[in-house]
Amino acid sequence: MLNTIARVSKREPKKHHAPVHHRNDAADAEAFAREMADVVRLTPDPRGRIRRSRVPAPSSPSSRSRSPHSAATPLPDDRSNEDFAAPGVGRRELRKLKRGEYKVGDRRDLHGMIAAEACASVQRFIANSRHRRYRCVCIVHGRGLHSATGTASVVKTRVREYLRANPVVLAFADAPPSDGGAGAVYVLLRT
Repeated sequence: MLNTIARVSKREPKKHHAPVHHRNDAADAEAFAREMADVVRLTPDPRGRIRRSRVPAPSSPSSRSRSPHSAATPLPDDRSNEDFAAPGVGRRELRKLKRGEYKVGDRRDLHGMIAAEACASVQRFIANSRHRRYRCVCIVHGRGLHSATGTASVVKTRVREYLRANPVVLAFADAPPSDGGAGAVYVLLRT
């Protein structure tokens, strides 16, 4: 019993901290500016990190009324050759998709379709693939070498615009050369 009383008496009393007095905001800002005076902005990542998708601001009334199903010519900021990763999807997942490391659950060939038909077909295909719980699908849109415009594949551009705007799509990238290369796209779906 005596040992317990001795232990209790050896405890240190609680320390009470004195209130901290803050300096005024002007002095803080001045001190911060002095400390940050020699800071240099970091250079862009040389490894070519994935750019996050940005929704372009509409520049004219005609571009605001354009839907992804229209068969008009490609937009000036043609991003049809870029890969896409939704916010929160790591570049490692996109790299695996490009290499063909995901098992492709199903394929859809859009050859011979106009842009409106192709987008409607892709919409149904994505919904059905998601219902079947496929993680990765392949959409063959072609490279547009024999299209009427002769410059770029309208179907490829419209399909990729639709995929970029679809919240179910986590990422997409050109298929490996063995599976169509630039004429096909692998799509990673949210399950």
